[in-house]
Amino acid sequence: WKGCDSSKFMEHAYEVMTEYGYKIGNIDVTLILERPKVANVKPAMKENIVQLLHTTPGRVNIKARTHERLDSVGELRSLSCHVVLTLERAEE
Repeated sequence: WKGCDSSKFMEHAYEVMTEYGYKIGNIDVTLILERPKVANVKPAMKENIVQLLHTTPGRVNIKARTHERLDSVGELRSLSCHVVLTLERAEE
């Protein structure tokens, strides 16, 4: 998996999810970074998630925030991403 495109991980996760009889409920993504500003790329990020996980735009939320110059994120040495998602039983 080293050097693999990250979309491959999402595609694999989708396959496992569907094999177990689930579908995406909601996805909430929080990006924590000072720079770069992501407002212009959030729509493309959302569309990519929608396509990779075969869901609808209304089920995906992406937001970004800063750490107000605190810790390694605020000092521009790192960034963080938190994702919470719910799964629903797929209808048979």
